[in-house]
Amino acid sequence: MTGRAQGDLSRPQSGSILHVDMDAFFVSVEQLRRPELRGLPVAVGGTGSRGVVASASYEARAYGVHSAMPAGQARRLCPEIVLLPGDHELYSEVSGRIMDILRSFTPLVEPLSVDEAFLDVSGAQRPPVEIGRLIRERVYEHERINCAVGVASVKFLAKLSSKLAKPKPTPSGPSGGAGVFEVPAGEERVFLAPRPVQDIWGVGPVTLAKLNRIGIATIGELAELPLGRLEEVIGKAHSRHLHSLANAVDPRPVVPEMAAKSMSREETFARDIHTYEDLGAVLVTLSDSVASRLRAAGVAGRTVTIKIRFGDFTTITRSHTLASAVDSGVVLAREAKQLLKAVDVAPGVRLIGVGVSELEDSDQRQLSFEDTAAPSWHDVDQAIDRIRGRFGSGAIRPGGAADTGSSGTSWSRPN
Repeated sequence: MTGRAQGDLSRPQSGSILHVDMDAFFVSVEQLRRPELRGLPVAVGGTGSRGVVASASYEARAYGVHSAMPAGQARRLCPEIVLLPGDHELYSEVSGRIMDILRSFTPLVEPLSVDEAFLDVSGAQRPPVEIGRLIRERVYEHERINCAVGVASVKFLAKLSSKLAKPKPTPSGPSGGAGVFEVPAGEERVFLAPRPVQDIWGVGPVTLAKLNRIGIATIGELAELPLGRLEEVIGKAHSRHLHSLANAVDPRPVVPEMAAKSMSREETFARDIHTYEDLGAVLVTLSDSVASRLRAAGVAGRTVTIKIRFGDFTTITRSHTLASAVDSGVVLAREAKQLLKAVDVAPGVRLIGVGVSELEDSDQRQLSFEDTAAPSWHDVDQAIDRIRGRFGSGAIRPGGAADTGSSGTSWSRPN
């Protein structure tokens, strides 16, 4: 489902800024590892007398509970609320995987916090709204977390749009919500005009009171107010910024953070897996995916890591640092399967992942003996990338259960 601001609907979809915001992120992560909490009013934050709510489920929000609220007040509003302490290490781990998903669409990703980011998709071939829908699908597919996406020509409007894409809180959970909301390019001021002036970043209670005293209640009224008059009311320092935003002027670009320190993929299973053969097949697929992303980013990595989470949620990692950096799915899979052999999987594996760290520019890496062998895996990888570049990522895939030794890897076309 996609929402769209009303206006000239014949205009092309040319907004290139996306704002992606996770729904009740901390609570959603907690409910994934504690499914019995689903459908209940839940909040994450300080649980003591001075605790503060950091995130609240939609069921809790229906009672008026929100972030930054004292935990005691949350209990008074909703006596049956479940208050949980935060697990920021876990949230950062999940956030890192989500940011990796966003970077698979564009390298221009600017995280604002662990649960939201701006993207610049101006160079993409797909329409921005379609990219927004794909992001929502992929984040849910891999992490089982919902997110909202705002689409617009500038950051301010994209962030405002993502709020409008979110569902409404009810005692029985989230209801409705477009998921993706677009403000078409050229319709920015029409969209903003009737909205309350406090929707603008920087309009807090003090500024709002000053604006209300001179009859300014909507963004449209603020946009029409002469800048000089606005400066008389709230001062020069703040006026130009607010006046620009009211007129949909926001020149700030999306500034990506520093290059990723690692890349990884993982998969959670519907039922625990107990055999090396089945887990090895998954490692082949994950390794191929990570390697493709490494090559697309022009980097290679030295340290290969596997992550294993057992049925009781015990999680372990095993790593091996190679003599030279690699970006080959075949090599990654072989190393990952070798690491897996040292783990007893009989208790049952709930999740398995492959990661590569100690990244460096692939053009600067030292060639290994395998790179110089004929035919080299480098040549195979380049051929695979060309095929996928022309026919799509699903055009060719590794034989999942194939041996990943130098002579045993197979590739196949999906049926």
